[in-house]
Amino acid sequence: MWSGKSIKTKLTLLIGTFLFVCCNNDQEAIPHPLNHILNTSEEPAIRKVVDNIDHHELQILYTRIDRANDKIRFSDFEFGLNDSAYFYPASTVKLPVAVLVLEKISQVDDLSLDTRFYVEGDTLETTIEKEVIKVFATSDNDANNRLFEFLGQDAINRGLGEKGIGPHRIAHRLSTKDADDITTRPLIVYLNDSTTTQMGPIINASLASLELENIQKGNGYLSGDELIEEPFDFSLKNYYPVSTQQEVMKRLIFPEQYKSEEIFSLGPKERSILLEAMSSPPRKWGYAEDEYYDSFGKFFIYGDSRSRMPETVKIYNKVGYAYGTLTDCAYIQDKGKNIEFIVTATLLVNNNQVLNDDQYEYDSIGIPFLAALGREIHQFELQRK
Repeated sequence: MWSGKSIKTKLTLLIGTFLFVCCNNDQEAIPHPLNHILNTSEEPAIRKVVDNIDHHELQILYTRIDRANDKIRFSDFEFGLNDSAYFYPASTVKLPVAVLVLEKISQVDDLSLDTRFYVEGDTLETTIEKEVIKVFATSDNDANNRLFEFLGQDAINRGLGEKGIGPHRIAHRLSTKDADDITTRPLIVYLNDSTTTQMGPIINASLASLELENIQKGNGYLSGDELIEEPFDFSLKNYYPVSTQQEVMKRLIFPEQYKSEEIFSLGPKERSILLEAMSSPPRKWGYAEDEYYDSFGKFFIYGDSRSRMPETVKIYNKVGYAYGTLTDCAYIQDKGKNIEFIVTATLLVNNNQVLNDDQYEYDSIGIPFLAALGREIHQFELQRK
């Protein structure tokens, strides 16, 4: 028996397929390619999610890119998109944090990619470039948190808001004690080999609780060894919805499509290292390939394989997974096939409805679905005019 929500979802898929069939095979006129893919795909990984879709909180936004006479046209297609329906963005928030740090050092004369610094109380002396690379190569939480201390919550949220990017709310660091402390830790910055200066601390504004759909998830959660039999409350967590992630990616890859006040002000060096870090396999930076394989942080198309990715394909992206939710936001460029598109997708894989128990279906359901979805969109792009 289908619930009302199930019936609505099934009808959406069927209507999308009907519209697809009625377009005389002219793919330029297809209103809902995602509905067609989800309804007609025979990929077991896709069927497993679609046939039980109400349990997965699936949201997808796919942007088709057309080029003609040096002009670019975006066509957006969505499935289940709802900025008011909360999902935990996990490590996807590391992308805007890294971008805004690079923007800041582009604008400050005394700072550069190779300026050495350390966070007060931290034992590691490092540079902005090294931490940005870690964020994308291995999704390093400590690297993200060092960049976070560089800016603070207010500057991150203001930086996105001033560019008309929204909605969003970056509230805390990741996987660390006192993650939501509103006061940043001071940074000690080397002006030269012997001279240092201190930055911070920054006292940020306290953030109000989010009021969104699905802000409480699951039937229980582990707190230490104790099972708390009530939903987990995400109202004080980060909020970075699919549409916002897609807009950040568009501005990064295609800044010429936006007004100057809407884009990130990155210098040539900062933009270059960002795009290289986003798209390069971890092995480029010296990480062991058996642990950090090419698709370690790339779910679309290749996420279910540990083989090397082809040199002709570049994926500029940031994934995140925590609390049973997986998300990937990617610009995919296949130079060999002359294909490019942007896609962001998120889904929940937590069959037992318990959070913090690490019993999630990332490898059996989530990543295979995203990999298959990426391949289906890639194939769809191959077939269209």
